[in-house]
Amino acid sequence: MKPVIYQLVVRYFGNTNPANQTNGSIETNGCGKFADINEAALAGLREFGITHIWLTGVFRQATLTDYSKIGMPADDPDIVKGIAGSFYAIRDYYDVSPDYACVPSNRMQEFEDLVERIHRAQMHVLIDFVSNHVSRAYASSQELDHSLGGSDDTSRFFSPANEFFYLVDPPGQALQLTKPEIWNPPGVVFDGQFAPEDGSPGHPPKATGNNVITANPSPTDWYETIKLNYGFDFASGTSNYDPQPQLWSSMDEIISFWQSKGVDGFRCDFAHYVPAEAWTYLIGRARQRRGVYFIAEGYPWIGSGDPIETLQELCDAGFDAVYHYQSYNALKNIYRFGSLDEYDHEMVSQSDSSRRHLVHYLENHDERRIPSPIVVTGSTGDSGFGSSDATYQLAPLQFLYGSGAVLIFNGQEVGEPGEGVEGFGRDDGRTTIYDYWTMPEFAKWVNRHRYDGAELRPAQIELRNFYGALLKLCQDAAITGDGFWGLRYFNTELRFGDCPSMLYSFARFQPNSGRALLIAANFQIGNNATGLVRFPGDLIHAAGLSGTLEINLILDRNGSTNQFLGSTEVDQLAAVGFPIFIANQSAQVYSISNR
Repeated sequence: MKPVIYQLVVRYFGNTNPANQTNGSIETNGCGKFADINEAALAGLREFGITHIWLTGVFRQATLTDYSKIGMPADDPDIVKGIAGSFYAIRDYYDVSPDYACVPSNRMQEFEDLVERIHRAQMHVLIDFVSNHVSRAYASSQELDHSLGGSDDTSRFFSPANEFFYLVDPPGQALQLTKPEIWNPPGVVFDGQFAPEDGSPGHPPKATGNNVITANPSPTDWYETIKLNYGFDFASGTSNYDPQPQLWSSMDEIISFWQSKGVDGFRCDFAHYVPAEAWTYLIGRARQRRGVYFIAEGYPWIGSGDPIETLQELCDAGFDAVYHYQSYNALKNIYRFGSLDEYDHEMVSQSDSSRRHLVHYLENHDERRIPSPIVVTGSTGDSGFGSSDATYQLAPLQFLYGSGAVLIFNGQEVGEPGEGVEGFGRDDGRTTIYDYWTMPEFAKWVNRHRYDGAELRPAQIELRNFYGALLKLCQDAAITGDGFWGLRYFNTELRFGDCPSMLYSFARFQPNSGRALLIAANFQIGNNATGLVRFPGDLIHAAGLSGTLEINLILDRNGSTNQFLGSTEVDQLAAVGFPIFIANQSAQVYSISNR
């Protein structure tokens, strides 16, 4: 089965509070709960085509919300981003956020109950494994014997026996933080100091999570986090894994703990910052305990100096799936610059063995929402796709490309725009990971936790129905197989004058099955695509097509369909082809099969 992963952010999935006040407290803006993810929600997601639910941000994070009544006071504002706090500034690997519990002191039981509900709904549970960094305030209140760094030699920047990196040259320096100018929460006092890193004996500053070696990280750094030490000295590019670094065992114990809670897999944050040797150990140990699914969020590039520089290294280390960030960025550049070349090169260059490991997406919490504006200047991260209509054109390309996993972000299916000045998250086209917030368009599907979509607009219902049809098509035998054939080189105006311009197409098939799917997208701006498409002889042979062929349209802008378009002889498929009509900013899927 092709994994279809739903990124569900507990903080706002079930939150229907409409306040959405900038820098709002949990009392003002509300917060989603584990209990909100009820049987109705899970039945709706299962029917939608979801196989895995990634519960995002469930660990206890550093926060400005005060839980002193249960022994968990608010953290120092200088090392917290947002009132709620970043999902990726982990305060305790062995605990979940009290924000998500109806009874905060009962939070772990409420999490375990949710895991059980998801399993009863016949879906798998994934959570984050934030492998590269933790909150500056990290300390486990649940597993006192497993707090990190307790036996570190704080007089050394790097030692494979240490679990953190310490800024000891010059000696005596203190951490000095600068509040970002963009964030001005009322009533919150910043002094730039953090007592555990004040430079006193045994308390030097620690290296910041994004590999920053300074006691004065900038407001744009991951200043709220500290870097973990797996035996790779990122400052010199050297490593020492013999004897095995202490952190490996510490992280293995954390993974084991969550496996014992019923968790089926982990989405591993910034995985390329962790050595491949450590991943091989951790993944291997986890699989000795029971089956487990590992996804790598990684952005490796050759020459970076990071311990992992290619996606293949992540696959070789044992990951089931890795982010194919290059395909996502290339799609953005089609919208920004109008060329299909970068995307096509990235997609056709993958081997069958690598293709089955690639995770494809159009949204996640790090990226701009699809409807956010197209921005040509700056980086791809500064741009959205301009409209939810981009879904009809791009999602079939990404989701049907290979047998590897696809990822859909909660709210994406109804066109959530990511608008509003949320707080630390600002108005940046994303749904914040720092602040208490509601997804106002998604709340129309939640509909007072009935999860029936009764409040959705017709266009949103159409969009969600399209996604549902597409996700079900992900399980078609032609898609779960490895057969892929890029067709942009073949179906061009230069080769065949009757082929539509700016057509992007590829075929998916099980070898020698006698059936293939054609996925074709129209990239003509503002125009419908009309003309003929053909299959080359080598593809016809590889798919086992022969004799008289039947052609059906099985997915269009309206979702699932089964329109018989006619028959043709196999030799005519290469010489003459068959006619297509693809509406503006749309893609369609055709089935070509032996009669």
